Amino acid sequence: QVQLVESGGGLVQAGDSLRLSCVASGRTFSSYAMNWFRQPPGKEREFVAGITSGGNTYYADSVKGRFTISRDNAKNTVYLQMNSLKPEDTAVYYCAGGTVVRAVGSMYWWGKGTLVTVSS
Repeated sequence: QVQLVESGGGLVQAGDSLRLSCVASGRTFSSYAMNWFRQPPGKEREFVAGITSGGNTYYADSVKGRFTISRDNAKNTVYLQMNSLKPEDTAVYYCAGGTVVRAVGSMYWWGKGTLVTVSS
């Protein structure tokens, strides 16, 4: 079983940056794809970014060019660097892992989430 713990959320102003971290424990982190999803207030959970075990990255159109996902296998950690934040980025951000990217229903493990609030 893999445990995922997110950190780095908070309250920021539009245009600011944040970096989220997700630390994994329990199994071979480097063998799995890792993803960030988010759930805005009153909406469904949506894909934000994913990175394969080989380092290929994928992004939702809404964050492409502003967010960057990366991983440090030595630290069992995946990051989400978020720049030029907008009020519509406000959501609870979840880290998730498995064998694929993007498919919210196919993740094996989920963190408990970290709240990001962007004020205008």
